[in-house]
Amino acid sequence: MLRTCFIAASAAILMPALAFAQATVASPADAGAMAAHHMGAHSAAAVFTVGDLELAGGFTRATLPNAPVGGGFLTITNHGTADDRLLSASSPIAADTQIHEMKMEGDVMKMTELPDGLLIPAGETVTLSPGGFHLMFMSLNQALVEGTEVPVTLTFEHAGTIDIALGVAGISADAPGGHH
Repeated sequence: MLRTCFIAASAAILMPALAFAQATVASPADAGAMAAHHMGAHSAAAVFTVGDLELAGGFTRATLPNAPVGGGFLTITNHGTADDRLLSASSPIAADTQIHEMKMEGDVMKMTELPDGLLIPAGETVTLSPGGFHLMFMSLNQALVEGTEVPVTLTFEHAGTIDIALGVAGISADAPGGHH
C-alpha cells in the first residue's frame, strides 16, 4: 500500500525564513560529526558510474535541529540499452530512506512513496529534484548541516549498489552548493 503524505503549502513559504535560525543554532560539533559520517563514500562533487548509469549533482538541504525529514537529490543518466530501476536507498542519518514523487492533485501537493522504485529508462536522464522525484530521509537522527556531507547507499536493479555522499547545501537550495 502506498504511504501518502500531504505537504502544507505554508511549509514551503516558511523554509527560507527559517534558514537564518538554522545557521545560528547548528554547532561546529554537529558539523564535524556529520563530515565524519561519509567515510568511504564517493565525493558529492564527483560524477561517477555504476553499471551503465552515471550519477551527478547529488545534494541535500540543511535542516533545522530536530527536523523529522530531509530530501536527497541527484541526476541519473542511463547510457545503456536496457532500462534500470532505482530500487532502494539507505543512509545512517535516518531511520528510513524512501524514494518519493511529488505532484499536484488539484490544488494540493501530494507526496507519495514509490514502493517499486524509480524507473531509469535506457538512453534517458532522470532528475531527482525538489518538487519532483526525490529521496526522502524519514526520522532523521541528526540535523543536516550546510557544508557537510550525507552518506547514501543506492541500489539499482541491474547496475548494483553504490555508496555516494550528498553535499549539504543551504536550506532552500535548488542545486548542489546552493545557498539560501
